[in-house]
Amino acid sequence: FSILFLFYSGTTIIKKKSEFFSSMITYKDIYEAAKKERYSEKLQPIPKSFVKDVSKYLKDKKAAASKDEDVFSDVLLKTKKQLENAVTLFQELLRRRRKKILSLVLIASETGISKLDFNNMLLVEKNLFEELMKCIEISDKKLNELLNSGNDEEIQNNVLVVFLEDVNEFKSSEGEKYGPYSIGQFSNLPKEIAQIFLADKIVESMEK
Repeated sequence: FSILFLFYSGTTIIKKKSEFFSSMITYKDIYEAAKKERYSEKLQPIPKSFVKDVSKYLKDKKAAASKDEDVFSDVLLKTKKQLENAVTLFQELLRRRRKKILSLVLIASETGISKLDFNNMLLVEKNLFEELMKCIEISDKKLNELLNSGNDEEIQNNVLVVFLEDVNEFKSSEGEKYGPYSIGQFSNLPKEIAQIFLADKIVESMEK
């Protein structure tokens, strides 16, 4: 393996070159990653350790920016500014990637997702993607159950109303709970309940 020799006070320190640079990340790296994500429609590949590396970079910058040494005042100001910019760029990067992942979820629910797009996700992003896909699957299943359960009669027996005053929670004659409702709130109520409220001018029917 290649090695890097460091000489300090006459002492030779030997380190693997790969270890020395493995966790190093610069402001330029964060800037370039954010820039690529900004100007590309597709999810961009970034190192799997990117978030961990950025976290270490920000901690180091915060430690450097917290020093109170007048002799380094210009350097400290520059460090603080760079820290602020790095945080902004990193947040922008994550926000743009999240938006792209949401779009990929919608695409995947219809046509599937390419292996490249999935491989470009970080582990935490893959978990987010899979959880969102599960939510869509559950939603689709419930929708299909409603569509296939023959609820036409139930829909026809309901009345869409808007409440003209606040109403506390109440139970129907079958013991089913309704409410509470606020002024201006819409609800699809069973006809027998809607008729009582209509007679008392508590609601107004939207089916005219």
